[in-house]
Amino acid sequence: MSGSAHVIAVGSAPRVNLMPRAETERRANNALIRRWSLALVGAMGVVAIAMGGAFFLQLTSEQRAAAEDARTSDLLTRIAALSDVRAAVALEGELTDFRGTAMAAELAWSKVIGALRDTMPPDVAMAGFDLAVGGATVGDDPSAEPGASGTVTFTTAVPIEMVSLTRAVRSLESVLDADGWELVVDDNDIHTYTLRVSVDQTFYTGTYVTEDTP
Repeated sequence: MSGSAHVIAVGSAPRVNLMPRAETERRANNALIRRWSLALVGAMGVVAIAMGGAFFLQLTSEQRAAAEDARTSDLLTRIAALSDVRAAVALEGELTDFRGTAMAAELAWSKVIGALRDTMPPDVAMAGFDLAVGGATVGDDPSAEPGASGTVTFTTAVPIEMVSLTRAVRSLESVLDADGWELVVDDNDIHTYTLRVSVDQTFYTGTYVTEDTP
């Protein structure tokens, strides 16, 4: 067996830095400058990235604003194209309101005349009428408001009391008032009775009345 002996040097000469102090300071300054340069470059990179992001956001916002402006312009163009339709719809609404106001007091003449005729005896005929329509309905109960008033003429060859005719007309539920006015007998002994009559608004047709009709 063989072995090698480990030699430990004891008391060897110390290492001495013989570099001049100026060189040491120069190297330290160079190292500091490099660190600051790297930091400056990093800061500039961060600023460049931030500026790029801001530019991208601005560009995106401008593109969105341009798209919205184009969409708004398109909508305005379409709306302008529909101006004739809007005018026609508005005119139709005005005409409907006017018709509702003008025809709010439309009377069902056949029902009025038929109802008055039905109150007479078989030998009494209606010869004519002169009725004027009242105003539009303003209350909730049309049976309490006058709808038409004027005169109604009946003829008969058989004499009959004016009071009886008046009572017959007054018996009609839709008649507000009735009074005998005139009796004329011609040469042929035909008796003509004229009554003043007022009926309520239950005879209104209500065909053109809307919720907005005054």
